[in-house]
Parts: sequence; structure tokens; C-alpha cells
Amino acid sequence: MEMVLFRRSLGDILRSRRTELGLTLREVSGAARVSLGYISEIERGQKEASSELLSSLCDALEMPLSDVLREVADAVALEEAALVGATPITPRRTGEVVPSAA
Repeated sequence: MEMVLFRRSLGDILRSRRTELGLTLREVSGAARVSLGYISEIERGQKEASSELLSSLCDALEMPLSDVLREVADAVALEEAALVGATPITPRRTGEVVPSAA
């Protein structure tokens, strides 16, 4: 269940960023040098993205990989909390720095 949730969340975040930038799948495909169909499947959560592919997509979307992974982790944590009825964590805003423990 977690891998499907991860793939779906990753796809949602990538699609959201692409639409925020007003880019088409074709434009991202060209910039990332990845087939249009494969990016479409990633956005729908049907395929997994390798680290190299994810890096290329992040470059094409002008979004740091760390921000993408942070948003995915926050989305998965919220979903898991909803499934078990626990109090969800508060997602961090993009770029927010978490202070280290002293």
C-alpha cells in the first residue's frame, strides 16, 4: 500500500508543479529527455521514477529534488495518519528549515 501511495503522491506533486509553471507534458518531456508517455504514467502513479529520471524531471520543473521528496513524505504521512485515525503531522512549507536538536 505504501509504494502505491508514494507513487500517487509523487505524481500528484509533479503534475501540480508542471501546471503551476504552465508547462505541457510535451515541454517537460523535451526538457527532461524522457518519453511523453512515461512522464504521463509517472504523473498518474502507474510507473516508478528512477533517481536519474526524477532528477531530470526536477530540473525540467525547476524544483529541487529535496522539495519534491519532502512534499511526498508529508503527503504520505498525512494519508497514513488518516488511515489509522492518528493526529497528522503538520506539513512543512517548501524551503522551511527544520532546526537540529541540540
